[in-house]
Amino acid sequence: MLNASKSMSILSGACPYLARTGLSALEGMSARGLSTSAAGQARCSVCPGHTGQSALLAKASECPVVGPSIRAQDAAANSKHAIPASCPFAKGNSASSSTPGERASSDATAPVFKQQGASAGPVSHGSREAMFDYEGMYQAKLAKKHADKSYRYFNNINRLAQRYPQAHTANAANIVTVWCSNDYLGQSKNPVVTDAMKVALDTYGAGAGGTRNIAGNSALHLRLEAELAQLHRKEAALVFSSCFVANDATISTLCSALPDCVIFSDKMNHASMIQGIRNSRARKHVFDHNDLEHLEQLLAQYPRSTPKMIAFESVYSMSGTVGRIPEICALARKYGAITFLDEVHAVGMYGPHGAGVAEHYDYEASLHAAPGQRIAGSVLDQVDIITGTLGKAFGIVGGYIAASSSLVDMIRSYAPGFIFTTSLPPPINAGAVASIQYLHASQRERFLQQTHTRELKADLADAGIPVVPNPSHIVPVLVGDAERAKMASDMLLAKHNIYVQSINYPTVPVGEERLRITPSPGHDNFMRARLVSALDNVWTTLGLRRTADWAREGGRCGVGESRAHSELHVGWKRGVEHVWEDHQLKQAHDAELARKGGVPIKPAIPETVQQVISATMA
Repeated sequence: MLNASKSMSILSGACPYLARTGLSALEGMSARGLSTSAAGQARCSVCPGHTGQSALLAKASECPVVGPSIRAQDAAANSKHAIPASCPFAKGNSASSSTPGERASSDATAPVFKQQGASAGPVSHGSREAMFDYEGMYQAKLAKKHADKSYRYFNNINRLAQRYPQAHTANAANIVTVWCSNDYLGQSKNPVVTDAMKVALDTYGAGAGGTRNIAGNSALHLRLEAELAQLHRKEAALVFSSCFVANDATISTLCSALPDCVIFSDKMNHASMIQGIRNSRARKHVFDHNDLEHLEQLLAQYPRSTPKMIAFESVYSMSGTVGRIPEICALARKYGAITFLDEVHAVGMYGPHGAGVAEHYDYEASLHAAPGQRIAGSVLDQVDIITGTLGKAFGIVGGYIAASSSLVDMIRSYAPGFIFTTSLPPPINAGAVASIQYLHASQRERFLQQTHTRELKADLADAGIPVVPNPSHIVPVLVGDAERAKMASDMLLAKHNIYVQSINYPTVPVGEERLRITPSPGHDNFMRARLVSALDNVWTTLGLRRTADWAREGGRCGVGESRAHSELHVGWKRGVEHVWEDHQLKQAHDAELARKGGVPIKPAIPETVQQVISATMA
């Protein structure tokens, strides 16, 4: 038998309202004490018909849970001592006193207060139950990454502006050659860029001062966006803190606003686009990489009136393959979709002015058109939304979109990723403007980068080093195993003073792990010869598969496969090996010679670096 105090304690713990009233106060309201009979316990002391509890009943009537039922049934208080169906305490104990039919009726009408993950009964936080092992979870997740060899190690690499493309490690005396930077054209150390940043720093200071809405909107922001809109021949542009943010914010904001929008995403799209698609909560379909037939099959499932977006890239950063931009734009028109093209790894690199692969499709027309002038019918004109970065070929940091003025203004007005973050600082904006203007006019950097890429790919092919075929500036060297890719990277750094980071899952699929090499204007013949020799040594030492080995196994990622088969996926124009065609490189070379008064186009390598390379080769 329960005594009155213990019964009252149980009651106060069961009721979320009475629990806020002290036990002594509840006992004081109970003039005659609680019934300890089975029937009395089943009815509970807050229910109508339990006599002698007027003060407690009055208090219980104020309860937001059982109060309405008490008041509604007050007139029938003497009729069979009805128990309020909504009382959580009575419901939990009624099994002992009610018939099966009565229990079924009560269960059908009683609200459920249990939340997902919560216990069925009252929770006491005064117990000694152990809390969740947060640190254990963190360690388990990390152990999983170590076990499958996908754990990421960050090397301490400090690029030297005056010794580009060289850097020092944690030991400042240890000089290495960097072969995997996304500073594709070396613009981060270009005096034109750094001087502009210094002037802005001295004039406006280091920080932006807030969001664009509050205190961070400046003339330099507006100038940068005008430059980007002109570069892509669009009505407007909008700058973000990074292109990850630009992609995520634009896709999620736009596609959540479009009613019943459906997104069609290339299988190899970047994580930033995938995140934007997830955040939009729109329906999505993933089409096989560069597979136009698969894309059309998916598009054909929906009426032309259904809002749709096709999201894809121009240069896929880990494979170097190129999106089929004209064909995808044609499908978009046919099925009533808009196009979202990520040109992150192409801006600054392609086209006569560095606007990207879309511009490069109409190279001659773009070369002769006035800056910013729309070229009707061009591939660039057919793309609805272009996104790009200031942090790769332009050498700074930040991302952007370029599109119609109404779309840009809508994203500016609704995207949390733009509205609620500090804007880019003045020195960044100034450096980006200078870099865009410089690469709009100069072909020197693009010519050298493309020439060095061709030469390296040819040398690696001669050595049997397996390069994933593509028409762009990316040189992916296939390893096919996460652990051995890391070993190859470590050996290059420790033994040969060459830094090339290994790439593994989830950046690339399991079994397609690789080294990703990106030649630059500053890598000359000596550096290239040293890299090829080092790779040959590493491949032999670790027993890694060469191109012929992959061919015997049927090929992978285009390595060891027929050209006709690999062309289905590499993109660009059928039968054309490089995005930068021979006649275009010659035009760029001749134009740069004329611009510089006949000065030969050679890599600008400091004498000290040249001496180190020459001594090593000797």
